[in-house]
Amino acid sequence: MFPLRTLALVVSSALLAGCAVGPDYHRPDAPLPERYQAQSAVQQRSASRPASFAVWWDGFGDPLLSQYVTDALAQNLDLAQATARMAQSRAGLGAATAALLPSGNVSGQAARAYQSAETPLGQVLSATPDYNRYGNSYETDLNASWEIDVFGGLRRGRQAALADYQASEAGVAATRLAVAAQTADTYITLRGLQTRLSIAEKQVSTQQELLEKVQLLNAKGLAPAYQVRQTEGELAQVQATVPVLRTGLDAAMNALDVMLGTPPGTHRSQLALPGAIPQAPQITSTGTPADLLRRRPDIIVAERHLAASSARIGVAVSEYYPKFSLSALLGSATAVSGDNLFSGGASQSAAVLGLRWRLFDFGRINAQIDQAKGQEAEALAAYRLSVLRATEDVENAFSALVNRETQAATLTRGETALASARQSSFIAYRQGTASLMDVLHNDENLLQASDARAQAQTESARAAVATFRALGGGWQPPETATP
Repeated sequence: MFPLRTLALVVSSALLAGCAVGPDYHRPDAPLPERYQAQSAVQQRSASRPASFAVWWDGFGDPLLSQYVTDALAQNLDLAQATARMAQSRAGLGAATAALLPSGNVSGQAARAYQSAETPLGQVLSATPDYNRYGNSYETDLNASWEIDVFGGLRRGRQAALADYQASEAGVAATRLAVAAQTADTYITLRGLQTRLSIAEKQVSTQQELLEKVQLLNAKGLAPAYQVRQTEGELAQVQATVPVLRTGLDAAMNALDVMLGTPPGTHRSQLALPGAIPQAPQITSTGTPADLLRRRPDIIVAERHLAASSARIGVAVSEYYPKFSLSALLGSATAVSGDNLFSGGASQSAAVLGLRWRLFDFGRINAQIDQAKGQEAEALAAYRLSVLRATEDVENAFSALVNRETQAATLTRGETALASARQSSFIAYRQGTASLMDVLHNDENLLQASDARAQAQTESARAAVATFRALGGGWQPPETATP
């Protein structure tokens, strides 16, 4: 009895102490600057309306944009996949939790056998008077078993499963953020292409009117033939841009339908009427680089993967130590009649204290530990890289937002001046004080300025979307559960 009491004392002490082999996880430090380089410039922007960080897409003031983002968050298939992966991780966590608890099962059987008389046993039994070659057996049992987690291997496994589940939960948030940003970006690109297409079609109309006037003057002998050919060439160049823009517009419409989880062409009629390019809202909640550690779900994913890999080192180290288990059986068995199955003489019971120890397998255990440590080192590098890239995303988005808005404002002023110059040159041409080359040159400059202005406005709105995405806007970080 002394060894059993000693073992029971050791097991009880270990369980009460809650010890678990392997390293205890601590979130690594991530040194970051106190402010972003372009933070002041972003905060000093002048915008028509502010945006809520949680539903930043409403800040663009476009109801259709808000509707599409809301629909995408409800219907997008990438988000459905991420949610399904989270459900799988939740099941894995449930299995790891169940491994810490006792398990039990009920079994029963009834058998009827016909004994051969030619086997050694059959020959002996057949010599017995009144031997019956038919035999019946009945048995029912209640079994229970429990692996005692003395050294914490199962607890480390549960910590790893919990971290994996938290990573999948943050992965859903990361996918949600990406879906909202991609939907808004596609919609803004679509509106930008519609604006550029409208500019090109208007320029085609203007060039056609100019060609008609030149042809009329040529017919009256007031304009040479080469001016007709020059005007035709300019018209062809402008017309050539229209198919390219329509191709991009079709691709954007199809991409938006896929983001909404619908077949391409579903929303084409709703988007047929051109709309204005959404204006970037004011961004007031920029936070600091340190805030990204809790605001960016992709960083949380990387950090939770690191925690899981750290816990798996403990799972590997626990294989150095013996595994103890308790098993018990309570049942009844009889080979006479089923009526006697639950009689006192048919009862049976057993209790087993099990021990499993990989005593001569330490070389393989060492390899498993080294592998787990290597995976942790890889996860640590991935976490640190995700932090750096997140900061880079914010800096790039800030720079693009500020500079694209400056470009758009400059091009708007230039477009206004060139439109006035084009009108003046055309009037002068009709009066005979300016050449057709002046008119064509001004037309070309105006088209380029208008197209560049539309592109700059589109890119500045897209940069605002990229900024909200880089800052982790659009979701609320949950409280991290304690492993």
